[in-house]
Amino acid sequence: MSAHRLPKVAGIDSAVSGPSQNPAPTPAAPSPPADAAPSAHQSASAPPTGPTGAPSAGGTPYTAVQDRLAGWVSDLTTLHELTERLAHATTLDDALRELLRAGAALVGAQRGMAALEPTDGLGPELTIGLGLGRAELGHIETIPRASGSVGRLLDGLPAPAVRPPYGGERPGPAPTDQPTPDGTAPPHDAWPSEVAHPDIASEDDLDPHHREVAARLGYAASYALPLEPRAQPLAPPHDAAGHGPESATPPGADGPAGRAPVTPVNPALVVEPAPPRGRIGAVVWLYDEPTEPTARQRHLVGLYCRYAAEHIGRHIELHRDRRTVATLREELLPSRLPRVPGVRLAARHHTGPFGGGDWYDALPLPEGALGLSIGGVTGSGPSAVAAMGRLRASLRAYAVLEGEDPVAVLSDLELLLRLTEPARAATALFAYCEPAHRSVVLAGAGHCPPLLIGDEHTAYVETSLSAPLGMLACWEAPSVGIEPGPGETLLLYSDGLLRRTGAPMDQAFARLHAAAASVPRAGRRDPDAVVDHVLRAVLPDGPDAGRGPLEAADAAADTEDIVLLAACFD
Repeated sequence: MSAHRLPKVAGIDSAVSGPSQNPAPTPAAPSPPADAAPSAHQSASAPPTGPTGAPSAGGTPYTAVQDRLAGWVSDLTTLHELTERLAHATTLDDALRELLRAGAALVGAQRGMAALEPTDGLGPELTIGLGLGRAELGHIETIPRASGSVGRLLDGLPAPAVRPPYGGERPGPAPTDQPTPDGTAPPHDAWPSEVAHPDIASEDDLDPHHREVAARLGYAASYALPLEPRAQPLAPPHDAAGHGPESATPPGADGPAGRAPVTPVNPALVVEPAPPRGRIGAVVWLYDEPTEPTARQRHLVGLYCRYAAEHIGRHIELHRDRRTVATLREELLPSRLPRVPGVRLAARHHTGPFGGGDWYDALPLPEGALGLSIGGVTGSGPSAVAAMGRLRASLRAYAVLEGEDPVAVLSDLELLLRLTEPARAATALFAYCEPAHRSVVLAGAGHCPPLLIGDEHTAYVETSLSAPLGMLACWEAPSVGIEPGPGETLLLYSDGLLRRTGAPMDQAFARLHAAAASVPRAGRRDPDAVVDHVLRAVLPDGPDAGRGPLEAADAAADTEDIVLLAACFD
């Protein structure tokens, strides 16, 4: 019977090779006559046997196999626990810190540094330390790249020939040199590289500044590995009709065992994410005493870093996607607020991690008037950002044509949304302001009521209840007129400010009112001071604090956009 195979561990492509075959059983010796006594040679050298003549379980071969299997199980269990912890890291910084902690535990180091510098030049570039402060990281970065471990790995410098133990740099660790499934040896350029300095003070070929920095920071040895995700296989080519290999369905494959026919896809409409290619960074661990990882430690940390590189590569791809969406969103929002006599403006905008569709706008109108708008479309991601841009541009056009009637502006906007994007809904609030007369006429469609902040009182503006745009066959709601006093501020905000508090809506409204009422008297005539104070009071931990988007569903409030727009009347 063949030996029992160990179960695969999720996320680990273990290169640990099992025994080539089961230990060959000792052939049973011919049974001697019952009256024959064993010879002296047999009694002295023969191992203890069982009834069948095979070695008993207490023999040396079985003990060695059991010890080896126990070591494999222990290593795989350790790697499984470490990769599970890494998988729960929801941000790029957290993933790098977990990589440093786990790697230090595997190689027995005390400190470390991870540096991201993707070779494709698209970023991000980031340096994280374990047990190292900013000043200490700065000292390490002054080491010439050709001499430092991280610099050599990031620049892809060729590794010297293999040296004996404690000989410095070498190609990939020997335990990872396992044959491929077809029995051939892997190519040399596919081996994971490493840079080891087991005794920095005694290595004469190192740059003197490298030894100086090591002595200043108190580390005597280092071990570094690159972070290089495996190359992703390219998608199979499509023919002119848009059919790929997966579109071919074998005859008789309509049942449960076959695949359903694949609808042809136009390759021009397929947009695939571009994960980082090549080497994305390197990690180095530092020892307080001269030492070097053992072969087993090298093997385990190599397996772990291989998985960590894939995980960090996905975080980099997500970071780039969010950066692209944020850039697109910022370009669709006002680059600066207009200057209109009689009123001063201030705005704050914080995008959620998924890139929502909230917007704000301030538009100069004829005869010294000013149009203020705020709102948001349903959904998140690039499609919501694009819909937000179209809706905001349409609202600007309607505001120029009929801005003095906010109800007409929102009615035309609702008709456009219902005809062009029937699957979407949106909230909006538009205010037509005449700063010279300190008068405001506003109308809202499912949006939060604005706040009027003054020296003597702070109150919500009572707007009529109305449905969001796109929810009813015909939208209509009356407008509301107010006359702010000198020095009073009209504050418009998105519902994301309330949802980020994590409290029920009635309590969130109460918290916002208390925050607006507590604005210092000296800063009530400064719109920037008003929005900053309200933001700090409502969200004491900051708008970017909270859990990551990959945690439980009750963290959805942390993904809301935050928009504040304040207009202070002179």
